[in-house]
Amino acid sequence: MRDNSSATQSGRIVLSPSPPTGLWLGLIGVAAFSFTVPFTKVAVAGLSPLYIGSGRAVVAALLAAFALALTRQRLPRGAQWARLAVVAAGVVVGFPLLTSFALTSTPASHGAVVIALLPAATATAAVLRGRERPPLAFWLITAVGVLAAVAFAAMQSGGFGQLHWADVLLLGAVVAAAVGYAEGGLLARELGAWQTVSWALVLASPLMVALTAVSVSLQPPSATPVQWAAFAYLGVVSMFLGFFAWYRGLAIGPIAQVSQVQLIQPVLTICWAGLLLGETLTWATMVGGLAVILCAGAAVRVRLKPPAAQPAFLPTPRTLQPAKD
Repeated sequence: MRDNSSATQSGRIVLSPSPPTGLWLGLIGVAAFSFTVPFTKVAVAGLSPLYIGSGRAVVAALLAAFALALTRQRLPRGAQWARLAVVAAGVVVGFPLLTSFALTSTPASHGAVVIALLPAATATAAVLRGRERPPLAFWLITAVGVLAAVAFAAMQSGGFGQLHWADVLLLGAVVAAAVGYAEGGLLARELGAWQTVSWALVLASPLMVALTAVSVSLQPPSATPVQWAAFAYLGVVSMFLGFFAWYRGLAIGPIAQVSQVQLIQPVLTICWAGLLLGETLTWATMVGGLAVILCAGAAVRVRLKPPAAQPAFLPTPRTLQPAKD
């Protein structure tokens, strides 16, 4: 039987290739997240952005608390609480609120720009926090992928023009999510994938409940069944179930490589925007999407530089002596 660890056969080291489990799990998470921007755009047509950004976290926190209690998970310890606060600030508070407000004045296709920038931002955060050191080729391919993704999304929105306040919110969301993804991927190796996002949701729940109450007092929620269904998806999948696969994939890692699967997300997002919201899906979209996918595939295949293998058997002065008759 072969596994991912090194083994020795006849005095030689045999290294079996690592299966792309982390990449497949990351892809599942990306597929779940790709509906976030279009469904947020649907929800903001009837619900306030503050209610969407905070209320969806409350829904997810209720599910998380139930799951943690049902499985009797141990409490995080010491510095893990501070690290969970970083995750919560990034993916529970920052990203949902900032994108919800941004999408009140910008189309979903333009919002896909934030998704296009996330892989590079997450990889950078992973390098700074996780001390991962990808080779130069990784960064070159990543840069090409990001440029292709940004250009492709920008064409769909008619160009960036002057920097709008919504773009500032989207850039802030990128930074928030990147930090939360990188820290969450590392913490998932200690607490578990779904446990990490669950504890982050529970930790942030007092703040999000308070913000939800404020939003209800300012603008009582009133929406169509379709808008409520979009909100339910944001709370159950985008804020909870999607992270099961995503953080598990990041935990298997390497984070800097698994994060590049996100380059496919703007392609999916704009496709859903065309199918669900009626936004234009042109040949330029499909060609640009293909370019992004090719760059993503090339990036994830660039492996981190492996450490120098140590010989399985080092001769000692005693073993070098000739055997006695």
